[in-house]
Amino acid sequence: MAGPCGQVSHGRDFTRQALLDWQWLTDRTPSRQESIDEVLLLVSELLANASLHAGGPRELILHATPTVLRIEVFDGDPGVPQPRPHHHPALPGGHGLRIVEHLSDRWGVTTREAGKTVWVEVATTRFDSVTDIGSGHQK
Repeated sequence: MAGPCGQVSHGRDFTRQALLDWQWLTDRTPSRQESIDEVLLLVSELLANASLHAGGPRELILHATPTVLRIEVFDGDPGVPQPRPHHHPALPGGHGLRIVEHLSDRWGVTTREAGKTVWVEVATTRFDSVTDIGSGHQK
């Protein structure tokens, strides 16, 4: 994910293309569209947080199994992000990890020698009748 400009929009486009490649976008029922929108928002939040707080994302990985879609964003900052406690919803900023907590089924941080990976998992049952499970996409 080289270059600071447009990383969030490129990440969303990449994710949308992966979901299309996996045929997850063929049947756009309202519940499926809502789940797709939530996945795109999760990608946006992870990439935006890496851009704002960690010098930018270095890698976006999507991995799907029959039960879970996993989204990973690697950045070069070893600091572990923490949701802000008791943050006022009307104030700008500080909402990203709260959104991630709310929309994902699980999330966490894996530290690596050269930084960290922030990951989220979403149950594939949200996508009712997924026809093809992709093994992975990486950017």
